[in-house]
Amino acid sequence: MTSLAIAANGLRKSYGDKVVLDGVDLAVPEGTIFSLLGPNGAGKTTAVKILSTLVSADPGTGSIHIGGHDLAVDPQAVRGAIGVTGQFSAVDGLITGEENMLLMADLHHLSKREGRRVAAELLERFDLVEAAKKPASTYSGGMKRRLDIAMTLVGSPRIIFLDEPTTGLDPRSRHNMWQIIRELVSDGVTVFLTTQYLEEADELADRIAVLNDGRIAAQGTAEELKRLIPGGHVRLRFTDPAAYRSAASALRETTRDDEALSLQIPSDGSQRELRSLLDWLDSAGIEADELTVHTPDLDDVFFALTSGTTVPNQPKEAVR
Repeated sequence: MTSLAIAANGLRKSYGDKVVLDGVDLAVPEGTIFSLLGPNGAGKTTAVKILSTLVSADPGTGSIHIGGHDLAVDPQAVRGAIGVTGQFSAVDGLITGEENMLLMADLHHLSKREGRRVAAELLERFDLVEAAKKPASTYSGGMKRRLDIAMTLVGSPRIIFLDEPTTGLDPRSRHNMWQIIRELVSDGVTVFLTTQYLEEADELADRIAVLNDGRIAAQGTAEELKRLIPGGHVRLRFTDPAAYRSAASALRETTRDDEALSLQIPSDGSQRELRSLLDWLDSAGIEADELTVHTPDLDDVFFALTSGTTVPNQPKEAVR
């Protein structure tokens, strides 16, 4: 079985009478991207702060293990295994990019020679060599975020928390950041990502959890979560009017489009349902010229799970 980089059970946090996290369970396998979604104020940043040792969980919280270390027993070992890039840049704009990197190397107690070597390698990796001698205040938003992550990597963390890392970036810079995140994971790093962009989670995350009112509303792959929401369907298109009429008369609960010779059949898009439909078409001797699967997107999932409405027929494998 894949080892867990992050394992939290019964995570709780309150501020006075305000319950921010109410028994949250999280399991993040090593070398994967895990995305935590939720509306503003849902507790995403609080979860990151607790897992990264910046804030203490409430008494009564179950166990929290990060990088194999018990956070309650050895928080210093946890700090040595992680890196954190918050919503707001930690870059000091009054000094150069290179000086920011060297300062971080000093904080990690690297020798001057080793610090310069690591700084040079990371500045090159993140395409910041030409700007290295310039004040960081002159950097664009995308350059500052790249420098931010480069600084996080000085200590060679195996687990990185990225709290809304692309907020405020233009589309090109966002896509560049996505590539950086993929490269980190290809090197074996585990990424815990919070984001306000649902497309970002859909594009990057191996698993996604939706946090709402301090609890995990649902958790699974993007495809598993999309199947939670009604509205998915399979569309069959025909060029043979006779085949279309035969299918339309035999299949129940279909929406017909006689002009386009197409049928829309409710479906969760699962392999089981698709196989059943294809087997039926084969046994009936009916050939569809085109079959397309349409599922709700993460926007639909997010709004359904955070609106207070009940999501019907939740597959067990998609809810934890």
